[in-house]
Order: sequence, then structure tokens, then C-alpha cells
Amino acid sequence: MVFWENYICYVCYTLFMSSREVSLESTIGGISVEGQLHTLSVWFILALRLMMGLAFLQAGTGKLLGGEFSAAGYLANAPAANGSPFADLFVAMSQTGLFMDFVNVAVPWGQVLIGLGLLVGCLTRLAAFWGAFMMVLFYFGNWDVAHGYINGDFAYMLVFLSVAAFGAGRILGLDAYIERYDVGGKPLVERYSWMRYFLG
Repeated sequence: MVFWENYICYVCYTLFMSSREVSLESTIGGISVEGQLHTLSVWFILALRLMMGLAFLQAGTGKLLGGEFSAAGYLANAPAANGSPFADLFVAMSQTGLFMDFVNVAVPWGQVLIGLGLLVGCLTRLAAFWGAFMMVLFYFGNWDVAHGYINGDFAYMLVFLSVAAFGAGRILGLDAYIERYDVGGKPLVERYSWMRYFLG
């Protein structure tokens, strides 16, 4: 028993005491915030990326393998039943044939591609942006605010935005290599700075 107690103490010391904190600072609209981030946070950022990647991959493959997917019934009925402020917009979407043809392909394949992108850390910011966009649509479509305006869809949207903001694709992800790919003697993201909005 003493061995395990000592081992647990050693592991805790190694994890928390041998790591360090790094400073963060950001200014938006003239308002600055700063703080300290423990280096262990890298593992939690990676965990968030992998969790959302797996969740979206499973959701997308479930739709693709479950037979012919159609969002028309959901769009026509769920938002109105939930009292969504955009219920009329969702109903109009469900009644537009060309739009529904697009949605019925974009939702399952979008979820699969977002999931794969996050799992392997490739085009992570692009994947996280579209994941957050989907969650905004689900937030207003599901409109579950019985216990307040912050629900699971809203929380997932913030997780996607956090994954993008932290550059989670650089943590054991392909983006770390893609960003450094040599293009005419310069790393890809230095030659094409706009790629930072897609990679990272």
C-alpha cells in the first residue's frame, strides 16, 4: 500500500510540479486580458479536439450508414415544436427542394469531414469553424432553453471555437507539418499567411 501511495505522489509531482506556466495576453476592441496557462493544458486541448472529432465522425457515419438521410422532417417540425425564434426560416428551408438536396448531402458528409479533420489535426481551424457553424444551426433548431440559454449545442459551439483558437491541430496533428512545408524556401504559412485561418 505504501508503494502505491508513494507512486501516486510521484506521478502527481511529475505532472504538476515539473510543468510550468506560460503567459497569455490578448487585446480585442481595446480591452486586454491576460493570464497564466499551465503547460498540461496542451493535453486537454488535444482531448477536446479528439472528442469533438470522434463525436462528429460518429454522427456523420451514423447518418450515412443508417439509410437515406433527410433533414426535411427535422427542419419542418422540430424548431416549431421547440418554439425556436427561427422556426419559420427552418420550415421555409425544408420546403425548398434544391436546398434540401444540398443539406441532405452536406450534413452527413460535413460531419464526417469535420470529424476526420479534427481527429488527424488537418485543416483544423477550417473544420472547427464549420463545426461551430453547424452547432449554431442546431442551437436554434433544437432551441432547448428550459434550463437557460446555455445548453449542450451552445457548449459544443464554444468547444469548436476553443479548438480553433488554441491551434489544436498543431498538437500531435498534421497541421504542425503542413504549416512548415517548404514553399520556395519559406514555410507554407509564411508564404501564404491566409492559410493560418485554415490550419492550426
